[in-house]
Amino acid sequence: MTNHFMNESLQMILLQSGAANPLAQFGPLILIVVVFYFFFIRPQSKRQKEQKSFADNLQKGDEVVTSSGLYGKINKIDGDVITLQVDTKTFIRFTRSAISKELTEGAKDTTTDDNAKN
Repeated sequence: MTNHFMNESLQMILLQSGAANPLAQFGPLILIVVVFYFFFIRPQSKRQKEQKSFADNLQKGDEVVTSSGLYGKINKIDGDVITLQVDTKTFIRFTRSAISKELTEGAKDTTTDDNAKN
């Protein structure tokens, strides 16, 4: 009888302390990990893949913007070194990873409008 009473008491203590369901204790932690993955890790890795794909597909004649904000046209590609023509007879060499994005039609229009004002 004493052994049965101790087992019931032990079960009651375990149920009251929440040790019976460890998933309930780790649920918030699991939820935080899932939120971090979908809102921070996954979008960042997607952007890195897009940037790598863009850098791998650069061609001579593309108008691009560097990560430092320089606009130019690709004049020569030699491995990881890209030569940009930024003005007549003005060439600057960059690494392939320094090219951040291609100049879109909208950006081309704004740069030509800015040049026309000056």
